[in-house]
Amino acid sequence: MLRVRGLVAGYGRIQVLHGIDLELESGEVVALLGRNGAGKSTLLKALIGIVPVQKGEIVFEGRPIAGLPPYRRAQLGLGYVPEERRIFPELSVRENLELAARPGGPWTVDRVFELFPRLAEIEGRPGGYLSGGEQQMLTLARTLVTNPKLLLLDEPTEGLAPILVQAIAETVAELKASGMPILLAEQNLAFTARLADRGYVLETGEVRREGPIEALVQDPRVKELLAL
Repeated sequence: MLRVRGLVAGYGRIQVLHGIDLELESGEVVALLGRNGAGKSTLLKALIGIVPVQKGEIVFEGRPIAGLPPYRRAQLGLGYVPEERRIFPELSVRENLELAARPGGPWTVDRVFELFPRLAEIEGRPGGYLSGGEQQMLTLARTLVTNPKLLLLDEPTEGLAPILVQAIAETVAELKASGMPILLAEQNLAFTARLADRGYVLETGEVRREGPIEALVQDPRVKELLAL
């Protein structure tokens, strides 16, 4: 479904990713593991087109997309859930969702309200008045109503209380059970171990380890890289 080969990307003259190779098949949850600054978020931004690709290829469903602008990649089915959330603070929860909704797919505003009952309870509340956990739910729900084929999920547990981390984990597990393929950037190994099938460990913009998530969780070299 997604194939990345020799990906080099960065910000201006600053090269962050140094020849990333990665694959993801339909129905998989694949984790990007690494400390802050390892290149996880930059890789997701390069995939969606926010960070320019300097070298290498990105192939999505058999089509090269490295030269396409972000909106075209979104139209093709890449759904990006940013760490920064970037909701519209003056619009209500429902308005944030209706603005992003793309018809013709299974994910509607009503369906994401079923997935996130808390959002249904506060659908009239402006986005700027939501808690951090509620904003994270809204950001994920907003991406789902675009009816993506592949979800790029960036640090979904960052800054959340343990009870909210549990809620997000349950939601991602439901998405996985529905067959939604997910590329998950996360440094919370316990969270990732519950959800991912395979993983790639990044350090200084390079893949240092890869394999089944069970093997990575038990690998002392991975724990050392993640400073666990």
